[in-house]
Amino acid sequence: MQFDMERFSREIIERKDFVDDCLRQYLAAENTFPTVIHEAMHYAVFNGGKRLRPIMVMEGAMLAGGSREKVAPTACALEMIHCYSLVHDDLPAMDNDDFRRGKPTCHRVFGEANAILTGDALLTAAFTTMVRNQEVPGVDPVYLLQAINEVARAAGSQGMIGGQVLDLEAEDKPIDYEELKVLQRLKTGELFRASLRAGALLCGMNEKGLAALEAYAHHFGLAFQITDDILDVKGDEALLGKPVGSDARNQKTTYPSLFGLEQSRQLAEESVQRCLINLEPFGTRAAFLRNLALFTLHRNS
Repeated sequence: MQFDMERFSREIIERKDFVDDCLRQYLAAENTFPTVIHEAMHYAVFNGGKRLRPIMVMEGAMLAGGSREKVAPTACALEMIHCYSLVHDDLPAMDNDDFRRGKPTCHRVFGEANAILTGDALLTAAFTTMVRNQEVPGVDPVYLLQAINEVARAAGSQGMIGGQVLDLEAEDKPIDYEELKVLQRLKTGELFRASLRAGALLCGMNEKGLAALEAYAHHFGLAFQITDDILDVKGDEALLGKPVGSDARNQKTTYPSLFGLEQSRQLAEESVQRCLINLEPFGTRAAFLRNLALFTLHRNS
């Protein structure tokens, strides 16, 4: 399938700019008392991220016949959760990273204690922001409760947090392919799944559609993680904004360490093809999500 990277990059930027405008609306201002925590929250959120999770919330909504405006609070909440997880991932007790996207990590700027509290504050703000979706006309409170439950489960001990625990346990010891798939599904894939489903749920998508989106998100998360692992081996540090080789230094099992670069690339391509198959029921309306899956094979950061 033909993919126009330049054109799609413009589409990503347009959606990212919209999400950033929404985030500025829902995040407390930097000068809110106490200022240090709100400055740190803005530092963690406005750090050059692609905003894939909130974009997926909005795409799920539009595929269900809604609009991105209708789910903007929930979309922002997913990004706050993602950013909190990155702040905590970078901490000395976790991955011990000094840079993210070319900037010093949150704990390097604000101190370790404030970085921990920044992550806590972003997680808390995410759910108060999701609740604000009830203020949007046409949002069914029942659907909103279902979406909140989806997101909470995906971020919790049986989702992202569980995956992070498995990731820590896997340091300095080998794990097999099945264990790696479970780890990455929880750590990375669950928030992608919750993002698509939350947006679609809020706009009343039926179970068949939700199942198709869930399957897409599963394979998208796998392709995204595989390419992430590949970039950690052969990516451009200037584009990534952080040193490559951190997985090897931390002795983590990754797709390249198990299968090598070429077979890992093939696994990513197979996952993308499954993404495209699961979008077939949506026809041309899913063009952006199709290109998003293809984008994982071409991204350099």
